Amino acid sequence: MGEAELTGGADVRDVVVVGSGPNGLAAAVTLARAGLDVLVLEAEGTVGGGARTAPLGCDVVLRPGADAAAVAGLPHDLCSAVHPLAVASPFFQAFDLAAHGVRLVAPEASYAHPLGAGQRSRAAVAYRDLDRTLASLHELGGSRAARAWERTFRPLVDRHDAVARLLLDDRRRALRAVPGAPAARGAAAASAVARGILAPPRSGVAGALFAGVAVHAMAPLASAAAAGTGALLGTLAHARGWPVPVGGSQAITDALVADLQVHGGKVVTGVRVRSRRDLPPARDYVLDTNVPTALAVLGDDLPVHVRAALRRFRGGPAAATVALVLDGPVPWADDAVGQAGTVHLGGSVAEIRAAQAAVRAGRHAERPVVLLGDPTVADPARERGGLRVVWAYAHVPAGSDRDVTEDVLSQLERYAPGVRDRVVATRCTPAVRLSEHDENLRDGDIASGAITTWQMVARPRLAWEPHLLGDVGRGSRAYLASAATPPGPGVHGMGGFLAAQSLLRRRGLDPGAAVAGLVAG
Repeated sequence: MGEAELTGGADVRDVVVVGSGPNGLAAAVTLARAGLDVLVLEAEGTVGGGARTAPLGCDVVLRPGADAAAVAGLPHDLCSAVHPLAVASPFFQAFDLAAHGVRLVAPEASYAHPLGAGQRSRAAVAYRDLDRTLASLHELGGSRAARAWERTFRPLVDRHDAVARLLLDDRRRALRAVPGAPAARGAAAASAVARGILAPPRSGVAGALFAGVAVHAMAPLASAAAAGTGALLGTLAHARGWPVPVGGSQAITDALVADLQVHGGKVVTGVRVRSRRDLPPARDYVLDTNVPTALAVLGDDLPVHVRAALRRFRGGPAAATVALVLDGPVPWADDAVGQAGTVHLGGSVAEIRAAQAAVRAGRHAERPVVLLGDPTVADPARERGGLRVVWAYAHVPAGSDRDVTEDVLSQLERYAPGVRDRVVATRCTPAVRLSEHDENLRDGDIASGAITTWQMVARPRLAWEPHLLGDVGRGSRAYLASAATPPGPGVHGMGGFLAAQSLLRRRGLDPGAAVAGLVAG
């Protein structure tokens, strides 16, 4: 594709965004609504990055006699499937997904954590109703389990809006209250988060339920990074639920693209940006990429101190994904698990800790932590002809080429005996191949960088404006807007939104007007 077509006839565009994941599109929408001329470049043939839905296709292992055409047509989320951060995100709240036709439906139970094994397996369940969760924990683990959960989550759930802003919004304003709320509310939320991070449930039934959600960070369970992740996601589980978009994650992407185009922005697919030479002229560049890609594209054009800091940024462990096509619901030993759209398969706190330690040491765990999503629980239309796609990923070392289908099925069989008999087809994407459909997932690193306490403070480097990479010559500035920037991984759009606000301030424009434009538009 020629430069003239990419520039749309203009000598220099206002902004070129590289990458069309949720962060890239959030930046593009915000900037277009502020009146800037925005072009988004996407390497793949479809838009969305980690928020895409597509037919499962023919690249599957079929059970003898299975209907290949029926399996191939099933809708399948390529990466993210469940979106608690989308409903909590200040960007998506301002954008108003519902007003753009996106229906987010949360199941009765946000997530479940089976314990034990075999037909007698019981499960701890995080219901949207906190009191129901406490009653369930009391029945399963006694008053100690219920008290531990309530001590952590009651203060957080009571202040859930302020908690979400504290952990997702601009950290330079981290202690502010939510708009219209008393100033003390922000400080109370910060205190509740601090208690949740310093003293979460760490043992027994409540400890296992918390470990299952904290392990989303793929960090040591005792770390502040893991505890902070558990505190935020656990709070949202009770305050808003863990919803799925009706029809798949692509619904979120399509809404963003439609709004961008209404406001004059353009998306061009099939354009792979490997170096500065692949970028059309622009006053500013916003990169929704991982750190290695940003280094490769901008190279020596980056300021020396920024380049040195980015080279110190460490990648994290990885995930390998498995799509399971079942001819009915998962036959959980504990029926309560079937009410949850997300299930954490890892066993006790000690089992999870051992599995994660193996991965950090570069080994495959004998029983890896598996996160399983069953969106049909909340969106029954996903089931076609009695078939449903259950999505899972297993934690593995970075760059692993292992087919983890058997690992996932073995873990699943522990808590859902007989599930193998319902498997019609499987497809594994090893960690090393995840980048084939999203370059940001290099070596299977779905978080675009290790989630450590330091790398959550200095992400991707310690700076007052962490999204700003600096002047990159030719009169241009560059910004990083991916999961490698605050507030970190997840489908929330905040990395792009915050990068866009930084860009607007540097242009002398009012970022608040862009936010107002989102609400008004």
